[in-house]
Amino acid sequence: VLVLTTFENDENVARALRAGASGFLGKDSSPDALLSGIRTVAAGEALLSPGATRALVARFLATPDDDGTVTPDVDNVLTEREREVVALAAHGASNTEIADRLVLSPFTVRSHIARSMAKLHARDRAQLVVVAYQSGLVRPRP
Repeated sequence: VLVLTTFENDENVARALRAGASGFLGKDSSPDALLSGIRTVAAGEALLSPGATRALVARFLATPDDDGTVTPDVDNVLTEREREVVALAAHGASNTEIADRLVLSPFTVRSHIARSMAKLHARDRAQLVVVAYQSGLVRPRP
């Protein structure tokens, strides 16, 4: 399921993800971005627009961290390339967009994401994004 909405706020993003959506795009997405999003979700991958990613991260960062978990040391766990890929994913870029920017194939990007998730014990892309923010690999943009 790919959600297309006018309201990219934290509550809507969280509800959609809990309900099983694999993608979340703002209504202002270009036709090319919408088509790419449909293909991404149809391929079994997750996709969050930059606005949805910011909303989800803001919600997470506003929640007190009292579960006793330790944030992984991303600098020592991931390779430089994996950190680049995770940072771009954390800013809401799709695998195709990351591939284009870093001059890689989408398959290679998918491999970097999968290895990073395994190394950081992230169960999905959304959790990988959260770890990227928790660890300081990326910071919220104003």
